[in-house]
Amino acid sequence: MRKYLLRSAAVALSALLMSVSVATLGRAETGHVRVVFTKAGFIVGVGGGRGVLTFRGRNYPFRVSGASLGATIGASTSQMSGRALNLRGPGDIAGTYSAIGAGGAFAAGAGGVQLQNGNGVILQLSGAKVGLELSASLAGVTIAMGQ
Repeated sequence: MRKYLLRSAAVALSALLMSVSVATLGRAETGHVRVVFTKAGFIVGVGGGRGVLTFRGRNYPFRVSGASLGATIGASTSQMSGRALNLRGPGDIAGTYSAIGAGGAFAAGAGGVQLQNGNGVILQLSGAKVGLELSASLAGVTIAMGQ
């Protein structure tokens, strides 16, 4: 578990640095993403959920799983939506993402995050949280296509 957390932190920092210097890829398109994600934890948070990518007029379901390390306390369910940038095809959304984000909920609240995977896809998500959670953490998220 410790190796995973250290690796996730290193990936998150690398992705953050790369996202500053990544240029928009040629012929890349933008899709719309909707995700429902449930998370719980104390220091280390874990969670999972489902989402849908809408790309070129079609819907592509996916599964989400992840972990975070940092100041995470409580449990919440987030309903987030936003853009998927730099897509060449729907399969590009799959992969391991890293992010640095912050948010909070006490009965209801809001949060936002920007994530990037190895394919150069950037997810810009924001939305509502329900539950009791405060977080400011490094996160690693994996997206797999299908139900």
